[in-house]
Amino acid sequence: MSQAVSYLSWLDSARHEFEALVREKLGAVAAESIDWRNPRMVCIAASFSRHDRVAVQRLRERIDLVRYRIFDGGLLSLLLIESTPGSPRPAPARRPRREQAEARAGGDRRGRSFRTSPIVTPACLRDLYAELDEALTVWGEVEVAPLRHYIAYRRLVNVASVIFRPKHEVILVYLRLDPDMVELEEGFTRDMRDVGHLGTGDLEVRVSSAADLEKAGPLVRRAFEAA
Repeated sequence: MSQAVSYLSWLDSARHEFEALVREKLGAVAAESIDWRNPRMVCIAASFSRHDRVAVQRLRERIDLVRYRIFDGGLLSLLLIESTPGSPRPAPARRPRREQAEARAGGDRRGRSFRTSPIVTPACLRDLYAELDEALTVWGEVEVAPLRHYIAYRRLVNVASVIFRPKHEVILVYLRLDPDMVELEEGFTRDMRDVGHLGTGDLEVRVSSAADLEKAGPLVRRAFEAA
């Protein structure tokens, strides 16, 4: 049962990835209709202890305990022995992408920066940065720190640094990854170990389109999983 709760916690932190997978397989309408308010866990085992059944009643999540039996001839029996309806959660607020990007970069709708950050998202990159920001913050506890020249995404250490290049309509992402472990692609990824640059991270990823962002996804995953 604790494993199921752990999986649910992971799913909560990976909503963006899950929705992207649903969008790819089933379409945008299905992805937008996902209801995150009361996910259901189903635990199937040969037996459950009294402690398991008591614990279920104390959890706010929706959870079913199902016991299985296998009989001669390959007959499988499933018996629901405990079930709780859970407490519906508030639906996650879906802020407009432009607002997400501005909030991360410290700007308002008129392009002015808040005192907490000198960085303002360039208008030509706002939507793209909103998608990138979401991809960089699905990994559980990620601290977003807007600094003077770049935006840092941290766990225990900086995992990614984001720099805007509005003149070329590109976002540079520096990831904490060993370039020797990556198949470099000219114009997309670059080894920065011997090149001075702002931010931290040895691998530069150039993001100028949704297609670039999709290609960058596995590299972002690797960087955060290794952090």
